[in-house]
Amino acid sequence: MHILLTGGCGYIGSVLTPKLLNAGFKVTIVDIMWFGNFLTDHKNLKIIKQDIRDIDNLTMEDVDVVIHLANVANDPCGDLSSKLTWEVNALATMRLVEWAIRHNAKQFIYASSGSVYGVKEEPQVTEDLPLVPISDYNKAKMVSERVLLSYKDSIVVQCIRPATVCGYSPRMRLDVSVNMLTMQALVNKKITVFGGDQVRPNIHIQDITDLVLFFIEQGEKVKGIYNAGFENISIMDIAKKVTEFVPAEIVVTPSNDPRSYRLNSDKLLRTGFKPKYNVEYAIKEIIDAFNTGNMKDEDGCYNVRTMKKIQDLLQ
Repeated sequence: MHILLTGGCGYIGSVLTPKLLNAGFKVTIVDIMWFGNFLTDHKNLKIIKQDIRDIDNLTMEDVDVVIHLANVANDPCGDLSSKLTWEVNALATMRLVEWAIRHNAKQFIYASSGSVYGVKEEPQVTEDLPLVPISDYNKAKMVSERVLLSYKDSIVVQCIRPATVCGYSPRMRLDVSVNMLTMQALVNKKITVFGGDQVRPNIHIQDITDLVLFFIEQGEKVKGIYNAGFENISIMDIAKKVTEFVPAEIVVTPSNDPRSYRLNSDKLLRTGFKPKYNVEYAIKEIIDAFNTGNMKDEDGCYNVRTMKKIQDLLQ
């Protein structure tokens, strides 16, 4: 089976790609590589450095499954350029699925976001609740979902709404809550918590990548939209969990971020998928990676810092 993986050099893609190769798939990656490439060579791996917006020049012969991870990730990066966010996160998604259908691909797996729900009062956020996205990033993800589902009669569409991803990756991100708070403790011996009462759903990077493999295996038996988040924890409780393993002071400051919600993933669990990892595991592996020198607190681990440095390219 031949997999086309967009954004395969990113935070999730750098963990997913070796799993796809180990499963025996042929993998073609399309990635603009703003954040580099941390993958190792493999006989069944082809990496193309290309802007995902350049669909007309994208080779897709013999591709069976498209996994679409490429995007301008998170609200701060989306706010740098609304035009870029909509072009990459929405328009390119539409053109990619049309290109996939034209080339007879059978399955399209899309990484959306749990943030499409916006601010919710409900104690459990399920897939049937209305979407009220509050940023360009959230809105573009919502639009992409609806565009993809309009093609569901022509290709198997699976949209994942992941919680905040945590855990170690060769292409590390330190701008997501668990990873960021753990690194603050390691480097500064102090964790800054904005607000603290906001509840955030979390999913380990090993679980989200295993889920993609599960969806490939299930194929048309599992279609549609699925929440993917298994630990709803407040920011303060994440910080306290970190201090169980790294002595650090917790400093609380006011927050203007109103988002607080509990992602419900019962629909996904009913498919037979079972998560194996958790936030505590993520904290421990980040500590280990830092202590062994496999990870440093660098600008390249923060998406918005990197994108500001290359802002001339963000056109």
